[in-house]
Amino acid sequence: MDFHVFDTYVKAKDGNTMHFDVVTDNSDVERAISYAKEWLKSIGEESSIVTTEECKFCHTQSVPEDMEIEIMTDGYSISKMEGCPD
Repeated sequence: MDFHVFDTYVKAKDGNTMHFDVVTDNSDVERAISYAKEWLKSIGEESSIVTTEECKFCHTQSVPEDMEIEIMTDGYSISKMEGCPD
């Protein structure tokens, strides 16, 4: 199964940029933005701005089984790239 990757860059409260991918089975950018906001809230960064300027479709790919299970369960998975908390 192929999944859609949305490349996302947002400013954290401390001013640093967080780079992460929102990976989902849905190609709707508004849904990807909603997932990004949900994840940001879960890490205490709910004030970060996420629009179509910060979250853009990048590509479609297959994913490892553990990520696929997370997407099927939660609707999305976050792949942390740079500046994200552990």
